[in-house]
Amino acid sequence: MAETAAVLPDKRQVAASFSRAAASYDAVAGLQRRVGEGLLARLPADPAPSRWLDLGSGTGHFARALAARFPAADGLALDIAEGMLRHARPLGGARSFAAGDAERLPLRDGCLELIFSSLAVQWCADFAAVLAEARRTLQPGGLFAFSSLAAGTLQELRDSWQAVDGFAHVNRFRPFETYRELCEGSGLAVRQLALEAEVLHFSDLRQLTHELKALGAHNLNPGRPGGLTGRARLRALLEAYEAFRTPAGLPATYQVVYGVLQREH
Repeated sequence: MAETAAVLPDKRQVAASFSRAAASYDAVAGLQRRVGEGLLARLPADPAPSRWLDLGSGTGHFARALAARFPAADGLALDIAEGMLRHARPLGGARSFAAGDAERLPLRDGCLELIFSSLAVQWCADFAAVLAEARRTLQPGGLFAFSSLAAGTLQELRDSWQAVDGFAHVNRFRPFETYRELCEGSGLAVRQLALEAEVLHFSDLRQLTHELKALGAHNLNPGRPGGLTGRARLRALLEAYEAFRTPAGLPATYQVVYGVLQREH
């Protein structure tokens, strides 16, 4: 199934946004921790890989977790955001750190036994290319384990903005069925592929938008409205979002994709 690059943010904007967020990211990354730990739990206990890649390694939290789990392995942390790499290097974990693009990995064929990528590939416009690169760089038997975000993520915020002005203020993500079709057509064997909803709750809208900005994951859509949000529009947004309030607070739903694929030969 063909993908349209225009529906996803420009990669340079993504890199710059996450670079700026490097220092604040870990303090508000509860969802990212939970999802990454869920992905780690999906990895088989053995055999242990001798060389792994943390693809879209960010602050290096999961590179350090992989190093602790596979202490004898040679680990590489790769991210498109130089600011994240500068933050991660002094904290260790991986033996090597490199800037690179998931759609064009700067690695030789068949050099990896595990590619781990948590909440990174949703920013890649060409997921088919990511899968092809995973297949190219994995050894036979090697695993590509990823988590990502699917359409329906932050639907409450999207619907609230839609009621206010109809603009795309919320990042767009590919449908789960597109993930399924691309994975099944990748030449990799699909061992696991699932969609799970994670719902966070916030006391007010400002808390949610502050967290998105601190994560570097605020609106990166091409063609997003520029300039400041006027008070009247903000007041209308608050009123629209209040319709979703539950006893736990204002919900923010993330549609999380988990996949484990294997190169068979």
